[in-house]
Amino acid sequence: MKKNIFLFLSFIAFTQLFGQTIPAYYSSIDFTLTGVPLKNQLATLITNTHTNELTYGELWNALKIVDEDPANNSNVALIYGWPNTTTGQHAITRSKNSNGGNSGDWNREHTYAKSLGTPALGESGPGSDAHHLRASDVQWNNARGSKKFAAGTGNSGSVGANWYPGDNWKGDVARMMMYMYVRYGTRCLPANVGVGSTVGTPDGMIDLFLQWNVEDPVSQIEIQRNNYLGGNGTYAQGNRNPFIDNPYLATVIWGGTPAEDKWGLLSTNKAELVEFNVYPNPTPTNTIFISTKEKIDLITVYSLEGKLIKKVSNPQFNDEVFTINHLKSGTYILKLTSGKKATTKKFIVK
Repeated sequence: MKKNIFLFLSFIAFTQLFGQTIPAYYSSIDFTLTGVPLKNQLATLITNTHTNELTYGELWNALKIVDEDPANNSNVALIYGWPNTTTGQHAITRSKNSNGGNSGDWNREHTYAKSLGTPALGESGPGSDAHHLRASDVQWNNARGSKKFAAGTGNSGSVGANWYPGDNWKGDVARMMMYMYVRYGTRCLPANVGVGSTVGTPDGMIDLFLQWNVEDPVSQIEIQRNNYLGGNGTYAQGNRNPFIDNPYLATVIWGGTPAEDKWGLLSTNKAELVEFNVYPNPTPTNTIFISTKEKIDLITVYSLEGKLIKKVSNPQFNDEVFTINHLKSGTYILKLTSGKKATTKKFIVK
């Protein structure tokens, strides 16, 4: 993959905790929320951290970095390209320097077609957001035009009056459309860019994108793009696509068939959880109280960097309450273990 990809570890908050990782980027998010409240918190996060708005001209250089072909750093990977095809309009890669508007070039594809925005996206703001702009063959890009995405199978191409992105690209498209909707709201409605039902979701997400999010897992090139754009490089934006980091966030917000929980922390069966409360949270002092009716085998407290702060084996509760003192100001992760059950919660010391 790309030689100068930002290491995902630079975003890790809970390093190797519980065998899983959550990027520090999400430390402000309350993951006990579901549905629209969780969507709204993510919207605030990806908007506030979008600190570098790229110009349409800068996208040429940005795409040469984020869409670099994992197998050949002289090429870019072309969205909608057909697997094992290296020439013509269906090619899956092309030389980085063959960019432009002529036949045989690659161009900047608005996966959320500009004209389908409300109002049209143009070539600034959402129209130059690199999270949904991809390198694409000029001719094949023109064939897609402003057609809506629709269900299909096999390679990319027209499905009646609509467009199927291809089996190997449909998950990429779904997660980009989710990002655009959360980032830009009603200006980028899912039903305006895809053909599907909104009946099963709370706020207008279509089932087509939820289905594609499940069927086509996150690819390495998506991770490559997300890590660069969410970093501090010359053409980085500063914000990330949450649905690349964890496709299961779409399930938590909009429902549908469960997608992969890449963090392994959001989809735990409630029967496997330890029921407890931590209070006050945030605490104005250096003390927290933990209350539970369950027999606890282990209490652990970690910093956001993954450092073990405190470990208590077989803690002795007084009237179902355990006290932890001498905590410095900061944000912590508390884990309670009871047999094979375990639960984590975030708390803040002011």
